Amino acid sequence: MKPFPADAVNKVNVLVVGDIMLDRYWFGEVDRISPEAPVPVVRVAHREDRLGGAANVARNIVALGARATLIGVVGDDEAGRQVRSLLADEGIEQSLIDDPALHTTLKMRVLGRQQQLLRIDFEETPSPASLVRVQADMQELLSTHSMVVLSDYAKGTLAQVETLIKAARAQGVPILVDPKGHLYKRYAGATIITPNRAEMQEAVGRWQNEDELAERAQHLRIELGLEALLVTRSEQGMTLFSEQGRHHIDAQAQEVFDVSGAGDTVLATLAVMRAAGLPWFEAVDWANRAGGIVVGKLGTSVVSAGELA
Repeated sequence: MKPFPADAVNKVNVLVVGDIMLDRYWFGEVDRISPEAPVPVVRVAHREDRLGGAANVARNIVALGARATLIGVVGDDEAGRQVRSLLADEGIEQSLIDDPALHTTLKMRVLGRQQQLLRIDFEETPSPASLVRVQADMQELLSTHSMVVLSDYAKGTLAQVETLIKAARAQGVPILVDPKGHLYKRYAGATIITPNRAEMQEAVGRWQNEDELAERAQHLRIELGLEALLVTRSEQGMTLFSEQGRHHIDAQAQEVFDVSGAGDTVLATLAVMRAAGLPWFEAVDWANRAGGIVVGKLGTSVVSAGELA
C-alpha cells in the first residue's frame, strides 16, 4: 500500500448529512445481584458521551486530517446541547437544526467490567419543517465541499434523500451513501452505496456463491446508476463492484472487540481517500485498514491519521 496521502487529505472538505445521535456510556463494576429482581447492580464509576451516527462519521473524517461540516437535526434538550459541545471540541463545523418537538436521538449503554449489560434508546422523527431546512442548508453548502456523505440510520433525517442526491448531482459533487432498509431505489443517482452484508441480503436476497453475489451486485449498481457499490462483509472483508469488475480485500482485524460505529469509520475513510484523489480500489484498501483498527476499540471510536499511516 502507498504511503498515507496526508497532504491531499488535508485539503479535503466533506459535507456530512444524516441522522445525528449521542452515544452515552455508563461504566461501572458489578459485584452483586439486586435483591429487588434477578439483575446485576452496576455501581457507576465513569460516564462518557461520544458522537454517534452521522456525527461519528464527521468525527472520523476530522480525525484523519480532513475537514467536515455536519448537517442534521437535534432537539432543544440536554443531549442536543451535548452534541453541539462535542462537535465544537472535535473541530467539526456545525449546521444543525434545532427541532423543539424532537428528543435528540440518544443511545445510553450501561457496562459492567467492559461488558454491555443494557442499552436504552430515545428517538423521534424530525418534523417536516426541519427536513426542509436540511435541504436548504445542504443546497447552500454544496459548492464549498468536495464530497457529500449521507449517513442513513433510518431516524428520519434522510426521509427525502432523493432530493438531496439530486441537488448534489446538479452541482457535480460525488455522493457516498450508507444505506438503510431494502428500498434502495431511494439512493438512485448516488456515486456509491456501502451496504453491509445483512443490508445487501435484505436488498437482493441471499446468494449461494461469489458469482451470484457479483451478478446481483452489478445488476443493482447499474439499475441505480451508481459508479460503484461496496459490500462490507465483516470477517469476510469488503467487496467493491464497479465497471472495472470485482475487487475484494480480506478483513485485517487482529481482534474484534466492539463493532459499534465501524461502518461510520469505513464510510468516513472511503470518502476522505476518494476526495483526496485515490481510485476506488485504493480508497477501499484504506477503509478496510481503518475498519480493522476501530473494531479493536471499545464503543463508538475513531481512527486517526497516525494510526492509519
